[in-house]
Amino acid sequence: MAEREGPGGGAVADPRGVLRQGRAFLDFFWDIAKPEQEVRLAATENLLRHLREGRKDDELKYTLKRLVEGLGATREAARPGFSLALAQVLQAFEEIPMCSVLEQIKEKHNLEKVKKKLVRNAAFGNFFGVMALFQSGRLVKDRKALLESIQLLQQLAHHQAHLRDLPRKTLVDIMSEVPENVFEEVLFGILQSDLASAFTSPENLHLLLVGIQKFPGVLKPKNLKKLFGSPTVVNEENIPRLVELLQSAAKSEKKDKKLPNVVFDLLQVSLKEGAFELFWKECVENGLLKEKSGPVSYMCYRLLGSALPLLSLDQLQMVLKGKVMQHYGEHVVTTQLPDRFKFAPEMEEYIDEFLNGCDDLERQLAVMIGFSTLTNQGYPVFASSSRVVRHLQPAALQKYIDWLKEMFLRPDIDCCLDFSSNRQKQNQENANIAQYKIARLRKWVIHRLANIIESPVEKEESLVMDVSRFCFFHAFFETKKKTSQIRETNVLPSEPLDKQAHSVAESYFFGLLQTLNSLTVLGDTAKAAALREKHIHGVTADGKLWIFLLVEYANKLLSSEHVKAVKPFTKGQRDAWERTLQSVKNLQKKENKSDSAKVVAFQQLLLLMAIHLFKNPSETVDVLSDLLNCMERAFNKEPKKKKTDNAEPGWVEVMVEILLSLLAQPSLLIRRISKSVFVRICPNLTKRGLQLILDVLDPYQEQNEESAVVVMEESDKKIKSAQDMDAEGSEDSSDEGDTEEENDSGDEDKDEEVDDNFRSQLMNVLQAGNALGGDESDEELDDEAMMALDKNISALFAEQQKRIQAKKDEKDRMRKEKILRRDFKIKVLDLVEAFLSKQSENPLVFDIIEPLLRVIEQCMSSDSDKQEVDFLQKTANIFKNSLCRTKQYCKRVDALQEDLHAFVERLVKKACKHTDSSVALYYFSASLYLLKVLKGNTSDKSSTPPTPLPKKQSNTIPQSCQLLSTGCLDMERVSLIYQQALTQFLTKRNSALTSSMFQDLFTRFPILCKPLVGILVKSITAGARQHQQAQACLLLQKVLLLHDLKLFMTEEEWEELIRESISQVTESLKTVGKCILKAEKEKVAKSLELLNLLLKTVTEQKLRVKLTELDKVLVALNQPEGIGNSARLDCLYWNVMRWLNYTKPKKEKTANKPAQEAEPLKRKKKGFLPETKKRKNRKKGIQENGVTPSSEDGEPAAPEEQPPGTETPKQKKGLVPGSSKRKNRDRGVRENGVAMVGSRKEAANGGDAVADKKKKKKKNMNRKRKGDAGNEAEQVPAAKKTKGNVSQETQKKQGKANQQKQGKAKKKRKEKKTPVLQE
Repeated sequence: MAEREGPGGGAVADPRGVLRQGRAFLDFFWDIAKPEQEVRLAATENLLRHLREGRKDDELKYTLKRLVEGLGATREAARPGFSLALAQVLQAFEEIPMCSVLEQIKEKHNLEKVKKKLVRNAAFGNFFGVMALFQSGRLVKDRKALLESIQLLQQLAHHQAHLRDLPRKTLVDIMSEVPENVFEEVLFGILQSDLASAFTSPENLHLLLVGIQKFPGVLKPKNLKKLFGSPTVVNEENIPRLVELLQSAAKSEKKDKKLPNVVFDLLQVSLKEGAFELFWKECVENGLLKEKSGPVSYMCYRLLGSALPLLSLDQLQMVLKGKVMQHYGEHVVTTQLPDRFKFAPEMEEYIDEFLNGCDDLERQLAVMIGFSTLTNQGYPVFASSSRVVRHLQPAALQKYIDWLKEMFLRPDIDCCLDFSSNRQKQNQENANIAQYKIARLRKWVIHRLANIIESPVEKEESLVMDVSRFCFFHAFFETKKKTSQIRETNVLPSEPLDKQAHSVAESYFFGLLQTLNSLTVLGDTAKAAALREKHIHGVTADGKLWIFLLVEYANKLLSSEHVKAVKPFTKGQRDAWERTLQSVKNLQKKENKSDSAKVVAFQQLLLLMAIHLFKNPSETVDVLSDLLNCMERAFNKEPKKKKTDNAEPGWVEVMVEILLSLLAQPSLLIRRISKSVFVRICPNLTKRGLQLILDVLDPYQEQNEESAVVVMEESDKKIKSAQDMDAEGSEDSSDEGDTEEENDSGDEDKDEEVDDNFRSQLMNVLQAGNALGGDESDEELDDEAMMALDKNISALFAEQQKRIQAKKDEKDRMRKEKILRRDFKIKVLDLVEAFLSKQSENPLVFDIIEPLLRVIEQCMSSDSDKQEVDFLQKTANIFKNSLCRTKQYCKRVDALQEDLHAFVERLVKKACKHTDSSVALYYFSASLYLLKVLKGNTSDKSSTPPTPLPKKQSNTIPQSCQLLSTGCLDMERVSLIYQQALTQFLTKRNSALTSSMFQDLFTRFPILCKPLVGILVKSITAGARQHQQAQACLLLQKVLLLHDLKLFMTEEEWEELIRESISQVTESLKTVGKCILKAEKEKVAKSLELLNLLLKTVTEQKLRVKLTELDKVLVALNQPEGIGNSARLDCLYWNVMRWLNYTKPKKEKTANKPAQEAEPLKRKKKGFLPETKKRKNRKKGIQENGVTPSSEDGEPAAPEEQPPGTETPKQKKGLVPGSSKRKNRDRGVRENGVAMVGSRKEAANGGDAVADKKKKKKKNMNRKRKGDAGNEAEQVPAAKKTKGNVSQETQKKQGKANQQKQGKAKKKRKEKKTPVLQE
């Protein structure tokens, strides 16, 4: 409201001043009040810029007035906008006195004189006015204004219903910025009452606390005693009142989820007064925590986190062992539900901030140990994967690791702040609770140690190796006797590690091993930096593998008598271990030779399997044995004798089998190393080795394996149950969300044979029960017979229930097997992708094409669950990106020419036969990939000589030679293949091929355009349907646009191609019927687009092509029975006609109005003029224009009809046929001579200007009347003649009075036009 009153008030006060200078200045104030912050800020900047540039006193006065008025605006967004703008103006123009602005604010928003309804707005106006003065930065310098502002804030503090605690907070902010001398001389006197009542409200207490910290010289203990009776704030007398005030502050800040400022300031004052221990124990632990409310508890947790940087070492230890910590631990344990508020992430931020800013390693260590010893039944509440350790100093990190190892070996639950929830207390067993706590603590410690290596903390190689050795030792070994040679034996566990502890340490060790495998090189040496630049992972600065160092350490433990393995090796396992170490040493000697990749691959895999001997020795021994044999054969120089199919598999095939078996393992580390090993042995991969991988992906082999599994597992069951399983096999895609009862009923409904069997068994039991009682009814059965009958029925139903459950279990097992099998295939795809990326020039790539296509084809027709979709998507991405789009391909296909040509033919035929276009696209893309390979290779025995260059182009750039080169392509054979495919696409009604496939073919291989272009030209008229004919036009257009096409054709061939294309398009356009359908529109559109290109080519290249027949056909298309009234076709049509020297007639937009208004003549309308007047005006308008009247039926006179093609050049250029009975408004072609003359005279008399003026007013009415013209369309020219002058005379006569009645005037003008037309 203030903004709206502003302009009015300003206009009255200064009618010729500010408000007359322009609208832009006033718009600043409207934008300042808008809710968008960006708009407000921009308006404030623009206002300041305008005032600085103008330097006009009247504008500045008006600005102050408007901004002061806006401070009390009703809209909440406007108040801070005007306050900020006022602050910026006061800051920019220091000549404005602060006191005058403050007086203006008080006068405008006077709380005593304002109406009761506007008290809220006035209170906010005063408050935001003081805020503007303070934000300007000048309030502190002006003591008078400062004093009055403080007094005004004290007055506003009584309006808590509207402003709440905003005045008090502003008062605190102002006081924190005031110098001490100003506070003592100006503010201390007027604030004494507020300071003396500090214990009455949190706001007053906060004011006192800020004053004590900011002005210690003024608020001395002596002065404090005068104010409220005690020299300190934190003492035993004030504790109860402080607790009440802090509780009130916590509840007021609960929505903000932050620590109230008064609480933090009270903490600082307690530290300053030396009363922190009293404050923490009495006020926080014994006061605040006793009230079990969420806001108060969270305030205590935030106070704990905020106090960490301020406390000394002793104070930290006291706080971290206190009740607040225990209370926080209970909160973390009891808020595990997802919908409950969790404070743990916020506490971790406090710890992270403290460690980042603390340089004292003792305090860092105290905080880390304090939170690590807050345990729930032995398990620390602090997350074992927390990343706060990255801020620890190296010395503190080392001490923390030593403490963790000590807690693992000698768990001290007594030093921990341990607690149990109520439920745990009810369920715990006193006998095993101590061991249970130790096991939980050890589990957390070993995970914490392993996670430290993973965290981005500064660490040295010695620390990493120390932690790795500790985890490995306690995972697989135990100490028999202390020895100085093995550091881990120096401290014996106080409680021996049980089997579960070893298992936990084992699992976390292999997680640590994975971290080591991907660890960047540590250290600051030049060698380490060089290795980091090469992105080498998993090695030390010396280049040794971390896993190799662990294997050496393991060998040292195995050879020591002072330790024993948890799972001792057998003789065979120990032999495998020794053989592995010896093989690794032999490989290291060969590492610098040519087969370095193969050496590293074997070395890495052997070391990994050697470590796995400790985890699963029985299974790993077999893998190690195969690996060692494979390695011996790989590095022995074997004579190449083996060529038979039954020969023993080579080392690569064995290696592939091993890697495939390792991919099925759940360990991520094994899978990663397997993939890296496969990448290194890719160059040695054979066809049989690759086939082993592809067999896994073969969908048909998977079906055979599934059936074999079913036969094996069902051999011991009955035939009927096996049949039932086969019947249920098709139900795997049922909804998993159904209840068990629904599934049971569904199974029973589908298994009718089982139902009949169960029903017959039930009948037999009932009959047997009846036989016990003879011929008597069931009611006369004795108790024994009834008991026997019940027992038999219950046994029968129990057996049936077991049978149903067994089926469900089997079905679930098969579903899980299917998921595992699909997951395994997704992992195997990684090997295929690695091979395609690393060995794209290998001829074995061709063997991958068809298996991938089979996978895509099978996945398209199978279930659509998420895993299946992921498998399909990954396969398709590999096929497109790693195979078809790769820039590197095989360059040695001279011996494979025949096979590849047959492969191309096979792929194209499959694409043609397929019913799914998406699958056919992959087959077609594969054929194009093979074409790229064949064309990119050069053959010494090439059967097809290179195509000779035309005479004109014999001296072109070398790129043309590359285009003309066919490489290994058999052009006749390939052309025939794609000619058949193109013919099928254009002649078969339902073809899976698409035009985009052939566009890709022509774009990538212009050499195939010439053999195929003839089919495209013929198909313009010979296509199976109009859609195919349109596609032929589209493809021909794309082909003609290729600049490389002319390289393969002579000038005569090119001219003949253009001539034949024009001829075919002409014949196609002749067949366009009257009732043009959607498909025919598409055909005509594509024909016209092609024709536009052809005529452009003829004109620009000056080809000798006759266009007489085309001219006649195109002129005929413009008739009413031609291409209809499509705007798109009309545009395409005239684009073509301009090449034949035709121009599109200008369309007069006002011509349609009388024709559209002719039909509603029969309906009388109110307010029409007398007939005499209308008739008189019409005649007058016609005579003034000098145009002959229309004929009897209302149709204007037309020139003599002429047959097509006999027009004069002028008529031909304008294309104005005179015999049209139906007007086409879209093209505006068939206007007669009368209309043209009338339009010229109207332009001379100014009629067009009047029509343009009225065009906007009647735009909506004209849209509604477009369909009302009917058969009276011939009357349009006559209407054009009269419109301009009639409207002019009407305006002259009616004057200003008729201008106010526009609605009636429009209706009158309608009635004016029509009688003359009828006459």
